[in-house]
Amino acid sequence: MKRPDFSKLLPFLLIAAILAGCSSLASKTEKMADSISRAMLNQDDPDIVRAGAPAYLLLLDGMIEEAPDDRALLIAGARLYGAYAAGLVKDATRRKRLSTRARGYARRALCGRQPAVCAHETKPFKEFAPYIEAVGSADLGALYTYATSWAGWIQAHSDSWEALADLPKVEHILQRVTTLEPGHDRGRAQLYLGVMHTQLPPAMGGRPEVGKTHFEQAIQYSNGRDLMAKVEFARRYARLLFNQPLHDRLLNEVLEADPVEPELTLSNTLAQQQARELLADDYF
Repeated sequence: MKRPDFSKLLPFLLIAAILAGCSSLASKTEKMADSISRAMLNQDDPDIVRAGAPAYLLLLDGMIEEAPDDRALLIAGARLYGAYAAGLVKDATRRKRLSTRARGYARRALCGRQPAVCAHETKPFKEFAPYIEAVGSADLGALYTYATSWAGWIQAHSDSWEALADLPKVEHILQRVTTLEPGHDRGRAQLYLGVMHTQLPPAMGGRPEVGKTHFEQAIQYSNGRDLMAKVEFARRYARLLFNQPLHDRLLNEVLEADPVEPELTLSNTLAQQQARELLADDYF
């Protein structure tokens, strides 16, 4: 079984997902968390975000300690810890510890209302899956956070076959998310599924054509403004099938685009950096 490589993708998906599910923030502390998150997402200098993220993590920890059952804060904490662990920390031990905290916050956000999900997450897939199918639209944001945080935790623990064995459960959760809302988080759930289906070539059991459909949907649901979707389409699908014309077209479209987009500017800036790197290497 090939170890999944989310190392380039997860940081940017998670950072850009911080605000999902937080549109109903009400208290002053939650509004402050919302404002800081938006400022991060709209930042075009990634180094500022790298330098400022630890302070925000501590701030969120304090807010959650004061309101341990506040769903919006738990979701924000899970997503930022996940992004920081996946993209900004090199030490493997720290990545594991931080991703575990992210997953813990996500579990609390979902399982306060859906306790059966967490009670069965270590059970075999067939026993776990029905409880995911029972989750409805009211818990969509928490369910999505639960899936992405779990994916980040698996990446941090990719030296463990036991952790990798959970990938079908994460895929099933994301499928449920897209069933409830196909364009959730401007197509980011579709993007995760695209990556999952393009880990292996067809000869080894992969389903790249299924992944291609998810990538195309991710682009459609963001109206082409999520540049990371095109980068991952090129990296995961076009390279897997040695389709250089598609690869180069997608990456050049990324470079020609304006990266400034509400709540996607940071991700788009990073996508353009990666597009340049991918075009410059000698893959084909």
